[in-house]
Amino acid sequence: MVVTAAGVALLARERHGHAHTHDPCASPVRAGPSRCALPDSSSSWDPMIEPPTFMEPAAAAAVLVRTLTPTPRGTTVADASVASGLPLRDAESGLTWLTSEFRGQYRVTEAGDLVHVFPHGFTKPWETRELLGRIITRAGAVVAGFGRFVVRAWLLIAIVAYAAVFVAIALGLGSGRDDSNGRSSGDSLLGGLLRMVAEAFYWTFHPFSPLAYHYGGWSDRATDRRQREPGTKVPFYEKVNRFVLGPTAPARDPHADRARILAEVRALDGRVALADVMRVTGLSREEADPLMARLMLDHDGSVEVSEGAGIFYRFTALRRTAGDTSAKAARPSAAWETPETLRPLTGNDGATNVGIAALNGFNLVAALVAIANDLTLSNLPRLFDKHHPYVPVPDGVPVVLGLIPLVFSLALFAIPVARAVARTQAKRRVGAENARLGVLREVITRSSRGEAVPEAAIRTAVRVATGSDPSDRDLARRVAEFGGEPTADEAGEIQYRFPELEADADAARDDRAGANPAEAQLGSIAFDTARELSSGRR
Repeated sequence: MVVTAAGVALLARERHGHAHTHDPCASPVRAGPSRCALPDSSSSWDPMIEPPTFMEPAAAAAVLVRTLTPTPRGTTVADASVASGLPLRDAESGLTWLTSEFRGQYRVTEAGDLVHVFPHGFTKPWETRELLGRIITRAGAVVAGFGRFVVRAWLLIAIVAYAAVFVAIALGLGSGRDDSNGRSSGDSLLGGLLRMVAEAFYWTFHPFSPLAYHYGGWSDRATDRRQREPGTKVPFYEKVNRFVLGPTAPARDPHADRARILAEVRALDGRVALADVMRVTGLSREEADPLMARLMLDHDGSVEVSEGAGIFYRFTALRRTAGDTSAKAARPSAAWETPETLRPLTGNDGATNVGIAALNGFNLVAALVAIANDLTLSNLPRLFDKHHPYVPVPDGVPVVLGLIPLVFSLALFAIPVARAVARTQAKRRVGAENARLGVLREVITRSSRGEAVPEAAIRTAVRVATGSDPSDRDLARRVAEFGGEPTADEAGEIQYRFPELEADADAARDDRAGANPAEAQLGSIAFDTARELSSGRR
């Protein structure tokens, strides 16, 4: 007779939870307090025969952390169960939780045994680096936010207030008394300032100017017509933000990668290999392993091992749908189909950038003129004295009309220049990421078909993305990232095989072929609230 675990559980529940003829506690006459009282620390109650329970994965993981010592050879579920005393089911869920938490990896022996490997033990050495990265990122966001605030505030001050002040000063100088040489004080002090203001206002606001400022901001006429369309207008202050700090990066949806993986799972009948996950996310194997451990915990998945030592993940619960089960779900696009792109320097059109630069240049020149002519606040009233020529009294460096607009105007020019210089490094980073995606495309596409990857194909993918051939060291590093092994074809050309990825793909494909279509189907409707409500109204 074969006794299953379910049978043992049923017998245990009957012995401890249900009355029957052989239970002395079932009869109030025969039962005594010492025999039927709840077990306590002093009783002889045997916990080995209590009904089976299921621990929370986090609680099981806490037990394993206290009792396990990770080794380079890895840990099996049986190892974890023996070391901790946990049931196999709890040891398995605890190991899965630890794999997700401590970025563990899965390995399979030739005999098909699944091994959990923790390269960093039960520690998180990457947290310091990631914490530093988050601090830098947040600090950068704070600086950028403060910078945008300053830019917006400076627009009101520099472009509006300072422009108005400098125009008033120019008008005052233009109406000043003639000096002994017959020249006006305006000509002697700020010569061409008034003409410069007039030119700036013409090119800025005149309706026939090709750089005119329209209600939506700086634009040429074609752009302005587009911006008048609903949903396309960009505020002027945002254009200046772009000119100085660059366009704002779109917010990344933290659930986007997970949603793409789950869509891939459903499209592949609930059976996926790690390569399928890498295809839709672009993650490396080391990053995808702990992610799948997390998904198994959250979506009732399991990790399976085939006879050919291939690892795949089964999520039958995700197949159940109220939609049409006869229609095959479309697979999400691959990560390499949307390569990284270099963000534009400003995101504005040329006319907008010229107009902003002209306004900022006007304030910069006016600030230099104010410094050269000692236009302090105490000397400012002398400009409007029509009875005496302007003679500045040396009382320090002009701050309000000189240093402040000069420093800010220089900063508004310096920041875009610095960003333009830094784009070289950003371009290299984008090229390196696209090269990795190109190599990933060749590896995943060919290994899923059981094909070798020619070295020439990998070199081409890197060259297309970066513009240069990879060095032998760089090539070896990229191949090692995916577990490649060098071979040679009949012509002697170097190729690479990826046995782990190939075995995983074969295992998932074989299990998918035997998947029961009923897993995706719902049963007949047993209860419908709308029907019940309608029948109740009748």
